Amino acid sequence: MSRIGKNPVVIPEGVNFSIDNNVVHIKGKLGALSTIITDGVKINHLDNKVTFEPISEDKNNLEQWGLMRSLINNMVIGVETGFTKTLEVNGVGYRAAIESDILQLQLGYSHDIKVGIPKDLNVKCTKPTEIVISGVDKQKVGQFASEIRSLRKPEPYKGKGVRYVGEYVRQKEGKKK
Repeated sequence: MSRIGKNPVVIPEGVNFSIDNNVVHIKGKLGALSTIITDGVKINHLDNKVTFEPISEDKNNLEQWGLMRSLINNMVIGVETGFTKTLEVNGVGYRAAIESDILQLQLGYSHDIKVGIPKDLNVKCTKPTEIVISGVDKQKVGQFASEIRSLRKPEPYKGKGVRYVGEYVRQKEGKKK
């Protein structure tokens, strides 16, 4: 049994929720999102609450039950407040800058790395060593942040590389003389 699926999703004021032919549409002040409802889950919308129930006790339906609840909840939070990931660039000469929808990174390679910014995400470089990614879709924000981090993961000896703010990188001890 899904413990997540049992909880209803509360729709705040200013957010429009509608279901059309197995597609959920959610509009808010930051944007609009939609997703397809899986076959094994029934969605009930009453007043400002959305509840979920599986059609049968099949294992797959129970898994989809919790998944649909999480997806809808993330969509509501996204159109209401949005999601943000912050990355920090550590290393001598490592820096980031934005030029006309292209993120330019200098990460210690012999060349600059240029990454195109998706249209539905907002990317800002508040400092040359800090990248702030924000948007309404949690999956897209996390995916883009992960792609940038994978360009130069933090290494365990000096900690150089791209990491999430607040991420702890365990430092290894170097060679003994």
